[in-house]
Amino acid sequence: MRIGIAGFSDETCTFCKDPTTIERFEQGTVRGQAILERSRGIPTYINGFMRVLEAEGAEMVPTVAASKGPGGFSSWLTTECFDKYSYEIADALKAAGKLDGVLLALHGAMAVTGVPRPEAELVRRVRKAVGDIPIMVTLDLHANEDQEMADAADAVFILKTYPHVDSQEIGEIAARCMVETVRGNMRPTMACRRPGIISASIYQASAYHPMKDIYDRCREWEKKPDVYCVSVAPGYAYADVVDAGMSVFVVTNNNQALAEEIAQDISDFAWSLRESFSEPLPGAEEATRMAMELVAQGKGPVVIADGADRIGDSTHMLKELLRQGAKNWGIPGISDPKAAAWLEQNA
Repeated sequence: MRIGIAGFSDETCTFCKDPTTIERFEQGTVRGQAILERSRGIPTYINGFMRVLEAEGAEMVPTVAASKGPGGFSSWLTTECFDKYSYEIADALKAAGKLDGVLLALHGAMAVTGVPRPEAELVRRVRKAVGDIPIMVTLDLHANEDQEMADAADAVFILKTYPHVDSQEIGEIAARCMVETVRGNMRPTMACRRPGIISASIYQASAYHPMKDIYDRCREWEKKPDVYCVSVAPGYAYADVVDAGMSVFVVTNNNQALAEEIAQDISDFAWSLRESFSEPLPGAEEATRMAMELVAQGKGPVVIADGADRIGDSTHMLKELLRQGAKNWGIPGISDPKAAAWLEQNA
């Protein structure tokens, strides 16, 4: 059994000003056997692939694992950047010779200029290169995906925890599905639904309502015969893309009708909880006042999370801390290269 492995991952904040270029991706891209060497022992999708495939005696064929290097968020990937890595992955898998399947470690919230659904397009390009063999995909919980991904891949598996602590586990689930499919013991059938909910990440914690309720319902469905995996991605609101928002992916064993039933049930249940994804939160002024009151009561230190500042360049909290006369505080960082350059020369 020979299984190709590749990755192409980005969580793109389209509200950033700086485009994501090939140069930025080259900083973090790994190729060939180095992918396995760097992944071993680290709780990632690919290490999950490795643990199962090695235990089953499968040959792993690592090709390309593309991701940005350090430097924080950046905006839309250029078309040239996406084409380079998607075609490099497809070409490498084709050049690998006869494969029995392909495992793709993706994210699901990539945004590319001129390519509406880039991860689905990547899977289609891989499909064209390798032919009619199983292609299975792992995705981040903040994925923005829809039916096009379900049509392109044979099975999709999404993280179940936020904060994310189950990447390796999801990699293992995907790899086990691959092994059983190649051996003829499983025929994955998949359904997808879109409830129509876009929410800020602060409402998406898997241990709290409303997502906990949704995930608990998923786990109950997974106890049923023929149900392999029920996934919900609450989505990524910080990308202005056509498929932004929550998605449901259900993988069953040769039971399309059951997959459709479960996907619709989870979608309907999520929709019934939609109001819980928009409960009021304090603004910068109120949050600063509340924090100062707590500190005055001896209940510090207090952490204020600016959930709206995905880019990292907001000065709203800085303004309020100064205006209200807060003492003994710090802000981890504000992304402002021009201000940093001025301070370096004048401070």
